Amino acid sequence: MTPTMRAAVLEGPQRFSVAEVPVPQPAAGEVLIRLEGCGVCASNVEPWEGQPWSTWPGAPGGMGHEGWGCIAALGEGVEGLSLAQRVTALTERSYAEYDVARADMVVPLPPSLDGMPVPGEPVACAMNIFARSDVRAGQTVAIVGIGFLGAILTRLATDAGARVIAVSRRAGTLDLARRMGAAETVVMDDHWRIIEDVKRLTGGRMAERVIECVGKQWPLDLAGELVAEGGRLVIAGYHQDGPRQVNMQMWNWKGIDIASAHERDPGVRVAGLRAAVDALAAGRLDLSPLLSGDYPLDRLGDALAATRDKPGGFVKAWVRL
Repeated sequence: MTPTMRAAVLEGPQRFSVAEVPVPQPAAGEVLIRLEGCGVCASNVEPWEGQPWSTWPGAPGGMGHEGWGCIAALGEGVEGLSLAQRVTALTERSYAEYDVARADMVVPLPPSLDGMPVPGEPVACAMNIFARSDVRAGQTVAIVGIGFLGAILTRLATDAGARVIAVSRRAGTLDLARRMGAAETVVMDDHWRIIEDVKRLTGGRMAERVIECVGKQWPLDLAGELVAEGGRLVIAGYHQDGPRQVNMQMWNWKGIDIASAHERDPGVRVAGLRAAVDALAAGRLDLSPLLSGDYPLDRLGDALAATRDKPGGFVKAWVRL
């Protein structure tokens, strides 16, 4: 192991450099991971484009939080993990060749996943969102926005015995939703027509569960319209670009439950990560149709541009390390 590593540094809006920086050292209770790859999260796009509160340069490796690789060093007191063990983890600076993680935020990968890219963190998010959704057999679940997250939720809800209506802008993602088990698909282009389509597909009842996966104002407005009386609206989209307005009169009148399904408790997050690894190892989830392109570290900006613009059959990018 060399004393330095390559790490991406956000120098300004839409401008990355690759710097040679010291390899971080694991403190007590931490491990050092030699990363194989890191998924590119859509939540990175707005910071990459530049927000009014942004400051530069960013931390080396910063924003990368979907990494996996092999343990390169153990901090003092770490038990139950070993050198060279392949793992996925909850990390914070994984757009780099190495990152450190708390040992209790690390989950070993079984041999059945050898050689595969395993961005565990976003799958863990999906597992925890699904748990908060309380989907039950026989329900209708409308999923607004089919990308990596929406596709996984489509599979989980279908496997739970629910009928999924997938709502998305792109024909390719609607095809993906059908492959993941969606019973019905609706093009996300006209607000009122979508509402009428879902009304027709549900015999006027609307959907007992609606999961919003986009993180923008209009999809949130739409999701609220699609929830049945007494149903549950699950906000899975990451709304980070400013305040939102909601139709509280309608939400209140319908008597719906609202779940903002972004977990922050470390124990809940790592439980989701373990559930994600179990589902992948058992073959209940397959990421191969969802990981649509890998990029070298020096093309991280291209990966983020693709995440924003979604060319062709794009679903999710990852950085090869």
